[in-house]
Amino acid sequence: MSAKFRSFVVMWPLVAGALAGCAPEATPDGMDGGAIGGAAGTGGAGAGGSTGAAGATGAAGTGGSIAGGAGGGAAGGTGGAAGAGGSGIAGGSGIAGGSGSGGVGGTGAGGTGGGATAGRGGSGGGGSSGSGGPGGATAGRGGGSGSGGTSGSGGAAGAVQGGAVIINDRFWKDTGGTPIYSQGGGVLQVGDTYYWYGVKYGGAVTYAASPTGKNDDTSFAGITIYSSKNLADWKLENTVKPSNTGGWFGRLGVVYHAATQKYVLVAQGGGGLYFATSSTPAGNFVYNNVQTNLPGIVNGSTGDQTMFQDDDGQAYLISSSSSGRANRYVSPLRASDFLAVENAVLVYKGGGREGNCLFKYDGYYYFCSSDLHGWNASSSYCVSAPNIRGPYGAEFVMGGTDRDFSHVTQTGFFVAVKGSAQTTIIFAGDRWSDFAGNGAGYNQWMPLSFSGRTPRMESLTHWSINAATGAWSVDPRNNYVLNPSFEADRVAMTTPAGWTTSNGSNVQTPHGPGRWSWQLTGTSSLSQTIANVPDGTYTLSAWVRPGSAGAQLAARGFGGTDKTTSLAASSSWTNVSITDIGVSNGQCQVSVTTSGQTVLVDDFVLSRQ
Repeated sequence: MSAKFRSFVVMWPLVAGALAGCAPEATPDGMDGGAIGGAAGTGGAGAGGSTGAAGATGAAGTGGSIAGGAGGGAAGGTGGAAGAGGSGIAGGSGIAGGSGSGGVGGTGAGGTGGGATAGRGGSGGGGSSGSGGPGGATAGRGGGSGSGGTSGSGGAAGAVQGGAVIINDRFWKDTGGTPIYSQGGGVLQVGDTYYWYGVKYGGAVTYAASPTGKNDDTSFAGITIYSSKNLADWKLENTVKPSNTGGWFGRLGVVYHAATQKYVLVAQGGGGLYFATSSTPAGNFVYNNVQTNLPGIVNGSTGDQTMFQDDDGQAYLISSSSSGRANRYVSPLRASDFLAVENAVLVYKGGGREGNCLFKYDGYYYFCSSDLHGWNASSSYCVSAPNIRGPYGAEFVMGGTDRDFSHVTQTGFFVAVKGSAQTTIIFAGDRWSDFAGNGAGYNQWMPLSFSGRTPRMESLTHWSINAATGAWSVDPRNNYVLNPSFEADRVAMTTPAGWTTSNGSNVQTPHGPGRWSWQLTGTSSLSQTIANVPDGTYTLSAWVRPGSAGAQLAARGFGGTDKTTSLAASSSWTNVSITDIGVSNGQCQVSVTTSGQTVLVDDFVLSRQ
């Protein structure tokens, strides 16, 4: 944020339980799917017999971190005629496969079929034959037992069952079709409902209506409160404008105080740290007080800030100091009512940071921040500790945030979705595009993955999450190109984030919302090698404006024959594409090359057909 306004800014709480987040568009129930997986296989039918035997156990898929879809199980053999005989055999559990139908018994009560368990398959052969179904209680006097079906192949990638799809890089809309205006906020879960709080700024309304240039209208238009049960469909519950909100107001969070039964809103506003309360999560918050001197913090005031509520109910202000922002603090709220902060604990001293926020995962606390880039995007920096008060380890750059600068965002807040199957941490990035002009959308939410205690942000345009189970998967529509619209960089560059180039630069002639496109001149090239692309068939597209004919768009190194297409001269933006790219080695290089031409390129997409 700008130096003028970012001396105060607040983000969001996590309450005991999960926090929520996402973007519109619910999807029908799909298979548990992952980023990787083959097409769903169908097991072969077993030969008929008296008692249906269990289907064979399917082999677990290899690789990948996301569950593969279920393979179709094979039917067991058909039981013979009823007679005196043994009971049916229960089916075994297939790993990474779906349940198949079991053998049909004679007349008696049969054995129950085993359920199939989703494997953590990636591209490996996953599906199994299904479990055996109900067998007959009595063996027929006919032939021998039916054999189980053969193993099926792994299921295709798909949305998490019962999940909702989060789509980034667009302006989200509420259930009434109105743009969601929620910046510098956070999400609080109350029962099975998630409440999302944020600030509506005058400039956000202007930019969403016509995203052609940044503005500096930070006028406070209210605190918006949205609710959702599935983390995708958000209903506007209230827009609140309590007293004493003149001047800069933002970076707010809400926590719940059990003893007073009050929802406490904490923000930067009123010339200090602003407190307001409500008896209900979506009520009309009423101003309580402003604390102007925060004990233990250099200069007595915060830089960017958020709220965090631990599992024991204690709430904390997460912040940096206002001047220089090199000091990072955890400040407990007064235990009796949460209406003041107590002495801050200095947990880290280093480079200047903003966008300060914290999450807890598997018993560890992660304090994360962004660079001092004003309203613009940056990599995300973290320190971690087993105790919220420290000591914290050395600072590290969160994986997945350096090649497109956190999906063109700053650290905003985190959402812990504590489901029945797993806990997923959502990186809720703030894209201040209204004030930076850096693309479409204000809210970009991505899941984190973990290798041991090391988090990684998965920079995705489309993904799905099941709020009940906590499971997530990559949606088939995901665009695998990083920094596809060249909006990650805030200044003129000769090499854009995430790309390799020669003889080019970013220019302020964008195809769509944002500031930049890329210009190749003379003999030049632009390329990106994308790893971790699930095997499958893809289409590559880009918007181009060639000054003359002869340049080429190409897809290479994907495990098949390279594919290219020539670019015809055009005085206007034209969409060009390459289809039927059969990725078989988990990667693909996309590129544009010129041999004397001047070409503008923008908005690359590599997604499944």
